[in-house]
Amino acid sequence: MTHLLLTLPGALLLAVTTPLVLELTLVTLANLLLPSRRAGPEASKMPQAPNSNLAIIVPAHNEEFLVSRCVASLRASGGPTQKIIVVAHNCKDATADRATAAGAEVLVYDDPSAVGKGFALRHGFQHALSAGCCAVMVVDADSIVSANTVAAVQAALASGARVLQCRYEMESTTDRSSTRLAALAFRGFNVVRPRGRERLGLSAGILGNGFAIVREVLEAIPYDAFSVVEDLEYHLHLVMAGERVRYIDQAVISADFPESRAGEAVQRSRWEGGRLLTARAWAVPILKQVLRGRLRLIEPLCDLTGLPLAFGVFALVLAACFPMHWLRWYAAASLAVVLAHVLTAAWAGPDFLKTLQLLVLAPLYVLRKLWMIPGVLRGSSAKAEWVRTERNNTL
Repeated sequence: MTHLLLTLPGALLLAVTTPLVLELTLVTLANLLLPSRRAGPEASKMPQAPNSNLAIIVPAHNEEFLVSRCVASLRASGGPTQKIIVVAHNCKDATADRATAAGAEVLVYDDPSAVGKGFALRHGFQHALSAGCCAVMVVDADSIVSANTVAAVQAALASGARVLQCRYEMESTTDRSSTRLAALAFRGFNVVRPRGRERLGLSAGILGNGFAIVREVLEAIPYDAFSVVEDLEYHLHLVMAGERVRYIDQAVISADFPESRAGEAVQRSRWEGGRLLTARAWAVPILKQVLRGRLRLIEPLCDLTGLPLAFGVFALVLAACFPMHWLRWYAAASLAVVLAHVLTAAWAGPDFLKTLQLLVLAPLYVLRKLWMIPGVLRGSSAKAEWVRTERNNTL
């Protein structure tokens, strides 16, 4: 009886952590072992597409303080003729006026029944396609882009890429350890994972900011994704249809983490709750496709069903405490994979040694994430409301 009481929880811990461990093993090894020359398209080796073929869509909900900075960044990267369309969606502030003054074309889209970023994107995409654009790119209104971004995207599209994702970084504007640890975890998710997938020839994923799609794909697979994590939802539509998202590591989209703890907690709870909701809807259909022989869907399935990193670490620590040799060996090996993943993410960012010093606070970060579980569960049952993340860095 005692053995059974230990075996059942042990098997449960094995089951809930395996997707995350497999995903981290795959993408981390790809980052560590495969040569960088196999990474995404290099802009310097590709012909550049005409500026008029690409429309940059900037979805904005009450972003009057940051939208001008975003448009200026895009103009500096794309040049004076670059088509920039700001979709001012259900705004109650001066977002539209600020975007117009910055030189963008503005679509005012007021529809109380169309709640969520996905509706703004679909509205902007339809407008761009009706204007004859051959491709669209999405950049959030609270972001800026590197100087080479537009040229790199145009070059990748000209080389034959149909869907692509740029490197998306969330920067910490404070010295608060929890935020810097969150930025490190975000880099693992948004840089290490898509880079590894690209090197393995898999679909890199869509991260909601800094992605581009050609007209043919949008016409074949309309952007009908309206959940809180509409980017993840649309990527699943793409991979189920056989499309592959390419990754461009040298083109960088940057945004700032919320400076307040409350804003950061709300943001993370919405993201992780939305992923849980999407996993409940998509895991079984994808698993059925895997069982029918579509083995390339194994990685998206692991990504979808894997625990958030902090929750996974907590579960593995619990597994290491069980008096079962096989489970302890599994937990130790899995925690080594997590450590390799975190070190790879730290190496991919600035100031590697300073970042390593943060790891002593990782247990507190994990406990804080566990405290957010009620918010995550609420987010997993919420409708796709577009709630602007509160920030103190209003310009």
